[in-house]
Amino acid sequence: MRKLVMACLVAMSVAGLACAQESGDEAAVEAASGTEKPIPDPVMFETTHSGTFNGKRISYRVEAGETYITNEEDEPAASLFTISYIKEDAGADRPVAFVFNGGPGSASVWLHLGLLGPKRAVVASNADADDGAAPYRMVDNPLSLLDVTDLVFIDPVGTGFSRAIGKGEGKDYWNEDGDKGSIGEFIRLWLNTHGRWNAPKYLIGESFGTTRADYIAEDLTTGDVNIALNGLLLISQALDYEGSTSVHDNVYSYITYLPSMAAAAQYHGRAGQGVPQAEFLAEARAFARDEYAPALLKGAGLSAAEHDRIRDRLAYFTGLDPVYIERSDLRILMPRFQKELLRDQGLAIGRLDGRYAGDEADDVAERPEGDAASYFVSSAYSALMNQYLIDELKVEMDRPYITSSREAGEGWRFGPEDGSGEPSYVNSARQLTTAMRRNGALEVWVANGYYDMITPFFDAEITFARYGIPQDRVTMSYYPAGHMMYLHEPSLEAVAGDMRAFLRGDLEDARP
Repeated sequence: MRKLVMACLVAMSVAGLACAQESGDEAAVEAASGTEKPIPDPVMFETTHSGTFNGKRISYRVEAGETYITNEEDEPAASLFTISYIKEDAGADRPVAFVFNGGPGSASVWLHLGLLGPKRAVVASNADADDGAAPYRMVDNPLSLLDVTDLVFIDPVGTGFSRAIGKGEGKDYWNEDGDKGSIGEFIRLWLNTHGRWNAPKYLIGESFGTTRADYIAEDLTTGDVNIALNGLLLISQALDYEGSTSVHDNVYSYITYLPSMAAAAQYHGRAGQGVPQAEFLAEARAFARDEYAPALLKGAGLSAAEHDRIRDRLAYFTGLDPVYIERSDLRILMPRFQKELLRDQGLAIGRLDGRYAGDEADDVAERPEGDAASYFVSSAYSALMNQYLIDELKVEMDRPYITSSREAGEGWRFGPEDGSGEPSYVNSARQLTTAMRRNGALEVWVANGYYDMITPFFDAEITFARYGIPQDRVTMSYYPAGHMMYLHEPSLEAVAGDMRAFLRGDLEDARP
């Protein structure tokens, strides 16, 4: 059933909006006079469903629609489109998880159709085939967490159907303050509307969504309205960007990325053959920490013997030609590794997932033309999300659903709004520390993919060992997959099982 929700009738209401007829008349006058663009009433589409999740039959309703976020003048300035899955007859103490992806500039479609929603997009689990063209496959997802928690998928401003409205502009929200302010306010409104203030609350974020989860957690904990969270579920963490930014002159990144290079090289048969993965990666970690890091710090002070040993060990772990490593001055950038590993086959491995390998026209280029791990799956997710909105959720919108916004991504401001301060890497680790130390019940789970070439698993281990993060409330898991580890079906099952165990409080930490 389609339902038009008027701002004057919902608890998420926006002060100053009138009921339907009045607001329509006033908007028409304003439009005619050219004084201000009219603001339509927010819309909400409600449907009812049932499904079997983790062996339990669950009846649930879906609320897919807009919530207006106001500015300092209490005027609607942004519309957040969200999709809430709510168990029928859910009590006030039923857990709820708020979910978002990253980018910045990405809608929540990836976690929605890849891992958590009641339906799942099907792509090649072994990363050996492009998604091609329609028709694509979508199946029931019995691994969804709807048996243990309600799920609320949030599309930040500029993604999905979410947008700036009224006097608001996209740039107002494409920064930390605007992002956490709008999403934090939405969470407060949702809790009000659904009477769930005393329910266990979780944030689930992926990639930049983990950065977002950290600063939202701190803001909710220290803000005017204290909302204490029970847990953060961080998929492919991105807390300290120094460890996930592969550029020259960032010595730290050569260290953090090396074990991921070793994992990818072993997967493609270029290194570590005959050695168990766990043993090979433990060896790579130890080399990166105990030998490679000191060598990089010595720089030109390395003796000839030390230099040759480091070169040969890098060749052992990465599968690259020692001559290439020599010419690289013992420093291998990840984009170059992606291109170099399988250059002899005319292939470049993926960044999101090193299992993928794309055939490129320019075989002598320094770095890949694109990310095979992205273009191998993105068309399927986009098409299926749009079809799902129409067929299952009965959503009728007159604007496109934006899965990945180039405008939001390129327009995002990471530094201070006034442009002050020296350039620095993004780092939300201290904000996580604050949130955890002010809330002694806040638990954190971190999911790592061995073949993630963007947010390396070794960086996660180093980051969480620093910054004063309480170690007894951090749990890590690892999967033989990439950044979106749920694309690999065996890992999908493992991730879903680990998430349930984390919510139960009995998941074991897998950190070495």
